[in-house]
Amino acid sequence: MRVRVLALLAMLLFLGTFAPVGLQRDPPLPAVSQVRFEPIALNEDAPHETRIGALRFLGGWAVSSNDYRFGGISALHVDGGRVLGVSDAGWLLRFTLPAAGGTGALEVGWIGEGPTGQGGGKEDRDAESLAVADGRIWIGYEQANSVWRYRLADWRAEASAAPPAMAGWDDNRGPEAMARLPDGRFLVFSEGPGGDSEVLLFDGDPAIHGTRSVRLRYRPPRGYRITDAAVLPDGSLLTLNRHINLLHGFSAKLTVVALPAIWANAVLEGKEIAAFEGPLAQGNLEGLSVVREGGRTLLWLASDDNYNPLQRTVLLKFALEARP
Repeated sequence: MRVRVLALLAMLLFLGTFAPVGLQRDPPLPAVSQVRFEPIALNEDAPHETRIGALRFLGGWAVSSNDYRFGGISALHVDGGRVLGVSDAGWLLRFTLPAAGGTGALEVGWIGEGPTGQGGGKEDRDAESLAVADGRIWIGYEQANSVWRYRLADWRAEASAAPPAMAGWDDNRGPEAMARLPDGRFLVFSEGPGGDSEVLLFDGDPAIHGTRSVRLRYRPPRGYRITDAAVLPDGSLLTLNRHINLLHGFSAKLTVVALPAIWANAVLEGKEIAAFEGPLAQGNLEGLSVVREGGRTLLWLASDDNYNPLQRTVLLKFALEARP
């Protein structure tokens, strides 16, 4: 109940992203940046509940830090027990997954090369989506409606493009989600104003000028908008979708989209496999990562606290089981 009340207050005060003090005037940084993990239940009203749709809950943490740059996680990648979160203020956040609660080391970096200036704030590095493959990371930036490719080893920019097909997207409506398909093509999703949103299917790397694309549409669950996407091991697409209601707070739904032959103007529509509503709502879920571990497909979800002191960063771990 406490979480839902805080979420409601947070939205009533401000639905957008708070600009932390440090993005305008840098306060002193701690000698050692740390993250603190507080274990949480999937359902605070029923702490022993572990099932939500097709998912088995394996663990959850409210994550906080002594470093003002932590927060605002809008895209997520988990690999080898390490988390890479990208904030919508341009910070790179790296930390090791917890075995339980406690604290751990936090690495924070700034995306030095990007679509606009070197200052801090959403207008400079509004990172909202990512894809990782072959030692490289692609980041989709709102405001600039562009895609940049970096080397993961040193975050050196290798290529960037502002595709003409994305030029008409609203500054704060895309590219909200991105997924690299097994054959090397990319899907890039606009958040859209509600209802169907525009999707671009790129023949190859969207960070290279001139890469051909075709327009598709994505149909989220009614009243929801896409916030992230990832490819499942069977080649289908998992999408994370969010709804905001001033009376009930945040809710989210996961859907699975079959990806047969895709053609221009095709409508991508998924089947719901989990709904984070009511006591299962976990805040402003924006980050999604899919990994294989021990023969299982695992899902990691992260919430964006909007640098809002009344919201929180949550990290959730699930196993994908038989779909309902």
